[in-house]
Amino acid sequence: MSHLPAPSSRRIAALLPVLPAVAVLGLLALPPSSAGTDGPGPADVASGLVVLVCVLRLVRDRRRPLSRTAAVVLGLPVVGVTVAALGAPSAEGGVIGLARYLQIFVLVPAAVLLLLRDRADVRLLSWSFVGLALWQGAVGVHQYVTGTGASYRGAHIRAVGTFGPQDVMGMATVVAVGMVCAVGLALGHSRVRQRVGAAGCVLALLAPLALSFSRGAWIATAVACTLQLVLAGLRRALKVAATTAAACVVLVGGLGVGTEMLQERIDSITQVADTPDQSVADRYAMWSASTAMWRERPVAGVGLKGFPEYRDGYASVALSSASDTEGAGSAYLRQPLLSPHNMYLLVLGEQGLIGLLCLVGSWLALLVCALRRLRRTRSTPRHGTDCALVACGLLVWQLTDFAYSDIGGHSTVVTSMAFGLVAWWALGGTDEEGAAAPAAMPGTAKEAVAR
Repeated sequence: MSHLPAPSSRRIAALLPVLPAVAVLGLLALPPSSAGTDGPGPADVASGLVVLVCVLRLVRDRRRPLSRTAAVVLGLPVVGVTVAALGAPSAEGGVIGLARYLQIFVLVPAAVLLLLRDRADVRLLSWSFVGLALWQGAVGVHQYVTGTGASYRGAHIRAVGTFGPQDVMGMATVVAVGMVCAVGLALGHSRVRQRVGAAGCVLALLAPLALSFSRGAWIATAVACTLQLVLAGLRRALKVAATTAAACVVLVGGLGVGTEMLQERIDSITQVADTPDQSVADRYAMWSASTAMWRERPVAGVGLKGFPEYRDGYASVALSSASDTEGAGSAYLRQPLLSPHNMYLLVLGEQGLIGLLCLVGSWLALLVCALRRLRRTRSTPRHGTDCALVACGLLVWQLTDFAYSDIGGHSTVVTSMAFGLVAWWALGGTDEEGAAAPAAMPGTAKEAVAR
């Protein structure tokens, strides 16, 4: 007589396929090594192992892993990146740049797409983003309160989490992504306990996001969350907006969380043509250098890792040679400015029109597919509205944030994981709760029958 596995055993077995993706995010909670941001971190290595595991399983089962649409959309960036790698200033730089772009925009997203099977897996990964954001946010708030954060205007108060001042945008990215996930989970048609818990997480993440002093993350989060509110419905949008506004008043007005410096930082967003600070001046100088590189080589750009090589030849005298980093456990360091802090201009300068069209074309295809599926989901709102809002919010946040940042640092793994979640919703998921996705790892259906 056969014995059926216990319900707890079945639940654990059901979680096993997505646990590698959760583990990658868990490794981002660890402090960086003494090597700083140079070289791959533990999360980068783990993401590579996840890709390897997926490849081995696909070879073993001899099945086509992705639909034709998914393969085209996710594989489109390969064209532009490969052409740019061939024209790189150095062979080593071309190989390293090619591996990095494929990791972030192709291989890891495809692996996450294969690991996620249903909406339960998507919710688990979304809550993992939220959990990582809460941890990094708690570390960041502690840094601000105790004066042990990164240096900001002469005081060690900038919240950077465990990423350190060399990856000063790391905590802001993680916290913002976690907030977008929490907003999507709170606005979806799911259990009341999930919605209330997610709403509480949104409020808890407001303070660390503010104390990151990251203008780009603020703008991207505002745009993404506003879109999520609009997609969720006007009535719900008004309720959440009122609650968030009240929380901001309490945090900033009532408790005085960084009131003066936050106000100065917010005001600096509009000071782009009047009297911008040095960081804004440097950014515009690097943006100008990127466009100058593109004008000289419009089709294929100057090649991967070419921006640092050609920067001084195109940048104006207003550009600083490096930025000062200090605090959060790190000594004073002059960090060279090796990228324009704008993903679109970085791709335009290094990969030309070919690379920009391929990469942005892939992202726009994901956005169109995600919104189309969201429209279909509205007919059955109880099925996956939260997953839809999370996916659309993450993609819009990333596309907006890329106007103020680019890839670099250990926190970039979060970007690749987010693209994988978006790809599942846009290209690989199903419309029924608990059903395995068509692009799930081969063998899932046979294992389900066996159980």
